[in-house]
Amino acid sequence: MTTIIRNEKHIESRRRIGLVASFAGMGVLLGGLLLTLFNQTNVTLTTVALLSLPVGWILSQIGLYFANRYVRRPRPDESIDEGLSKIGKAGRALRIYHYVLPAPHVILSPAGIITVVAKYQSGDIVVEGRKWKQTGVGVLRRLFGQEGLGNPSLEAEYQIKQIATFISREVPDLAEEDLPIGALVVFTAKTTGSLDLRQADFPAMHYSKLSGFWKQRKNDEPLPEAIYEKLRAALDAAAEAKTGLAMAELVKA
Repeated sequence: MTTIIRNEKHIESRRRIGLVASFAGMGVLLGGLLLTLFNQTNVTLTTVALLSLPVGWILSQIGLYFANRYVRRPRPDESIDEGLSKIGKAGRALRIYHYVLPAPHVILSPAGIITVVAKYQSGDIVVEGRKWKQTGVGVLRRLFGQEGLGNPSLEAEYQIKQIATFISREVPDLAEEDLPIGALVVFTAKTTGSLDLRQADFPAMHYSKLSGFWKQRKNDEPLPEAIYEKLRAALDAAAEAKTGLAMAELVKA
């Protein structure tokens, strides 16, 4: 069975930020445009109009950041859940933690911990080791429709370090070699351009391929039961502390 632990309060609060910032940004940009069109003499209003452009753009980028993660449906957490929805039916029990740990999306499997770097960017994406390249996205769409791809490899390394630090603090009696922590890069947009991810230094795929990827790992050596239970208890306790809710209120099976 796949168990999903999701911080709904986190999602809702950031969804509101995204909506407010997006509308505020559009309002400031529109106001600046109107001042530019209809004001010809007032120096103060001209200055306000000029200042509104960077302010409106910054607000729109803040709105874009939150909207892509918490407003646009399906959200990254929902796409990850969909991609893994059939795993539990195959007897590979998973626990998926969304927005309750130092990394946004974390999977506890019988074989260890995997942090998921969710990327909603579309276009044609190719990777060679640590070098990622995104093409096929117009200038306007890049400025106002989606963020740049960034470097998912660096994000994956950072998230692994964050989770490793968390585990070493919360379960100090586990030796470093008892902490199998990996990362996946998952593209969560329904439709993308071409994804050439074969040479990535971390496993990378479209979310629709998650089920097949996991089936290939069915022979991974499982953790000793005692270690798995310590990890599960630590992750669950962190989720409860983060949200102020009991696990029974957080779990969606």
